[in-house]
Amino acid sequence: MAKTSWAVDPLHSELGFKIRHLMISNVSGSFGKFDISVDTTSDNFTDAKIIAKIDPASINTKNDQRDEHLRNSDFFEVEKYPEVLFQSTSIETKDDEHFMLNGDLTLRGITKPVQLNVEFSGVIQKDPWGHARAGFMVSGKINRNDFGLTFNSVLDTGGLALGEEVKIQGDIQLVKQQVAVPV
Repeated sequence: MAKTSWAVDPLHSELGFKIRHLMISNVSGSFGKFDISVDTTSDNFTDAKIIAKIDPASINTKNDQRDEHLRNSDFFEVEKYPEVLFQSTSIETKDDEHFMLNGDLTLRGITKPVQLNVEFSGVIQKDPWGHARAGFMVSGKINRNDFGLTFNSVLDTGGLALGEEVKIQGDIQLVKQQVAVPV
């Protein structure tokens, strides 16, 4: 089998999240800087080895004051933990387009297993610039408390300002990096 390497196209990819706010709505955010690399021996990616590195300092919730708070020690503590890391451990095939991606997520120095739903949109062998590309939609959930993100405030009504569950979503486009080489 030959191995092929793929890398994220940051101009055509997004990585975001949603969290419950004030018990009545969600706040959305995204990360502007992240890198994803994939090694696989097949165009269906069922044996892919995936590494995603996220720069938590690139967080954007469309509110500068909130973003600064998220960067400090109450949340991401970006000075001490400048990277969020995901490394795949296995992929479970549901059908030709749907997979369960298992991996280890390291956030604030804490590593926990996570599962992500992946919808595979397919591969085009030649885009207008001559490159092969693959597309994916990724979703999942984590409990922020599992990673030491425990900051919260109690509302006058007794509820909490922030939910514990964080929904992860991504639209990812990969570009083939090299001609397949023997493993």
